[in-house]
Amino acid sequence: MDKRSNILSFLGLCLRGGNLTVGEEPVEAVARARDARVLLLASDAADNTRRRCAHFAEMGQCLWLRVPFTKAELGRAVGRSAAAIVAITDIGLANAVVHRLAELDPVHYDEAAAKLDLKAQRAAERRAEQKAHEKNIRTGKVKKKESPGQEAPKPEAKQQSAEKKPAEKTYTPRKGASRPSRDNRQKPRAKTNPYAHSRPVKKGKGSFRKKES
Repeated sequence: MDKRSNILSFLGLCLRGGNLTVGEEPVEAVARARDARVLLLASDAADNTRRRCAHFAEMGQCLWLRVPFTKAELGRAVGRSAAAIVAITDIGLANAVVHRLAELDPVHYDEAAAKLDLKAQRAAERRAEQKAHEKNIRTGKVKKKESPGQEAPKPEAKQQSAEKKPAEKTYTPRKGASRPSRDNRQKPRAKTNPYAHSRPVKKGKGSFRKKES
């Protein structure tokens, strides 16, 4: 298998692994989400497609390269009749494809391969830092960051709140105090009759009171 066929078959592997996007609209979507790592443009793509590809790369802050394959060749590699533009969303696979292109044509692709090497190195460093941080959290070396609304109160604040809380009053009976006698106690007020000034109800047919037998 020559180098050209190797690159095309590798693009097919990227597609089967879910790391390749085909078509202008899907490529625009992944570029807008900044998930694209490199955009590959067919050699016979139109100028409008080339301008859109450059715009997608600028929007997604990624590289774009015109590859030495026609739309028909790219399409056959990814299971389509034709494909003018594709996007690789994995940095490792993008780096591998661009390095294969650099082996095929060092003049046009060596600079892009160096840029992707740097990006792949930075991505690997970020992954290593993330794994180390997660390991420290699991082992208890680093505490998880608490959200602003779930901050634990400081012990000093607890102590101050306890000091500010007034002591509960307790009743202590006085010594030598005796209960007054019944004659010296204050008499309760007499209950007033609320119906003292009301008119008496006449008994009659309409009265609800029963007649005395």
